Amino acid sequence: MQVQLRHQPSFAVARLMLAPGEPVQVEAGAMSATSYGVQVQASTQGGVMKGLGRAMLGGESLFISTYTAPQNGGWVDVAAHLPGDLQVINLDGRTGWCVTRGSWIASAHGVQMQTKWGGFSNLFGGEGGFLTYVTGQGPVVVSCYGALEVVTLQPGEMITIDSGHVVAYAETVQTQLRRISGGMVQSLKSGEGFVFDFAGPGQVMTQTRNPSALAAWVAQQVPSR
Repeated sequence: MQVQLRHQPSFAVARLMLAPGEPVQVEAGAMSATSYGVQVQASTQGGVMKGLGRAMLGGESLFISTYTAPQNGGWVDVAAHLPGDLQVINLDGRTGWCVTRGSWIASAHGVQMQTKWGGFSNLFGGEGGFLTYVTGQGPVVVSCYGALEVVTLQPGEMITIDSGHVVAYAETVQTQLRRISGGMVQSLKSGEGFVFDFAGPGQVMTQTRNPSALAAWVAQQVPSR
């Protein structure tokens, strides 16, 4: 599978170029168009229990759509629900990546996905919690809200990032999820509750906007009864 990105950075769309008979896994609802003759089949990818775990814990859909190109090849266009950029992670079979809630869009047939524990933040309404862990070989398309930045950490180099701004990180990076100093009152004042401490070596992908902050703002605009 080859990936062509266009309409970056605000309204990115990824075109997944498929060889004859090649399948690709796509998040349910992410497809915007396909070439003629591409077949689609929805499944829980590993059984109902695994699909429920991915949906309830990892923040992804219960079903994953598998698109398969016809004998002359084809393409599938995918996009995220929120405005923002897309990024391709090319897995080399050695290093896996952890993708935060709702950021996984599509991956090649040679990529395996599972749900992995990433911290307690989800229990308090933020990000973190269970993550989508991708391994294997091939491209993985991830989305962000706003612009996407890649931070490359050298061995021992550290950075602190608000949990709502983390998109994905390589498994070589050491992580710690913690509440910011100041306690609950300070968290309520600042609008921030949990942060990730990352230590290199490895890469961390971040987004310039926070989907949870958007949801909170929308909820404030809805008149209460």
